[in-house]
Order: sequence, then C-alpha cells, then structure tokens
Amino acid sequence: MTKRAQLHRDGYTMLRRVIPITWLDELRIAFDEGAKPSDQWGVPRQASWRHSLLDLDSKVQAVCRLPMLLAAVGELIGERFFLSQVEGREPLMGCGHQALHRDFSFHRPGDTVHALAYFDDYGPDNGATRIVPGSHRPAQDDPPFNFDDESGSMQLSGCAGDILVFDADLVHAASLNSTGARRRSILIGYFVESLYASHLKTAKLRSVRMDTTERFDPSDYSLSE
Repeated sequence: MTKRAQLHRDGYTMLRRVIPITWLDELRIAFDEGAKPSDQWGVPRQASWRHSLLDLDSKVQAVCRLPMLLAAVGELIGERFFLSQVEGREPLMGCGHQALHRDFSFHRPGDTVHALAYFDDYGPDNGATRIVPGSHRPAQDDPPFNFDDESGSMQLSGCAGDILVFDADLVHAASLNSTGARRRSILIGYFVESLYASHLKTAKLRSVRMDTTERFDPSDYSLSE
C-alpha cells in the first residue's frame, strides 16, 4: 500500500524526526518564553495545561512549512489551503487526560487538518496522544462512535522532532502526564482556502497574530512513497 493510500485509510501519519535536531533547543526556548497563564489569553485556557503564544517565532513558522508536513496536509485536504493557527501546549504533572473526541471538519470531510509537532520525547508516561486509526470516515451503517470505548485506541510514543498529522475528524485524545516530564508541543491548524472568511471572524479570539494570507497548493508537494 502506498503512503498516500495509507494516509487516507488511517486518517493520520507520523513524520518521524522530521524537525531538524539543530532546531529543537531554539524551539523549546520559544515555547518557554511564550508561555502565558490561562487567564492572560483572549479566551482563558485550561489551567491544567501550559499554553504558549509563539506564532510569531520564525523557527516555529519554519516547522509549520516543512515540505513533508505540507505534503501530508495537502494530501488530506486535497485543495489549496492555509496555515490558520499554531499554539504551544504541554500537559502539567498529574493533568492532561482527555476523553476520546473529534475536532470535526467545518463544511466537508477533510477540510481541516491538524498537526502536533513534538519538542520533547513523548509516550504514555508524559501525556502522549492516543488515536483511533481509521475513525475519521465511518461507514453510513456504522453505529455512533462510543467515545468511552478505548479498545480501538493506540497510544503514540516517539522522539522530539516527530510530527503527527491527522484529519480533524479522527478520534483522538491527550493522555495523563503522570511523571511531570516535559512534553512540549505545538498544535498547528490548516484549513481549506474557502474557510478563510470564517477563520478571520474568530482569529482574534484564538489569539492568532501571525499573517495567514499565504496559500499552499497540494500540487507543489509530494509524499514520498
């Protein structure tokens, strides 16, 4: 099976160590310097997480534009798209567990894609993401997904520099950071071009400061087979 077919079947891909190792220290510094208490955001963030405002950082922006990342995003969206948001997130010790959920596409399946870029090693002990492969496109006759059923979930683990790319409709969740080990990451959002007007209406509430006018065309990028 090709990487393209597998991506559409599973609804996600793991890009292993795609962030250059020489960038990681700078990215961690940007995360720590951008961290703000939950009540200092336009819309308060969860106090059980460390949130970082870092969307103007040049190295963070470079991560969002890595060719392998844009190739995977473009394959999932299938049309011209734009970078809508990037924000740092880290579960605090004893926190981070989420119930399985979907973030949901907006107007059509596949119009929204997320990526999690990890700045620290991650696994079940420090709150790594759980996913349910293939859950983004249920068949018409499938029963409603039971978000309390963890039997189909897969716990991710890996190294600093990895990026998880996934369809917004993929069932996923963060896990408990039981050890307190650092698990800094950035959550990146990409939208199909037709969602730009909707994006602008809520950008300030989401603390988006960066320029979002750049467009990316899937035909400019290619998944390696």
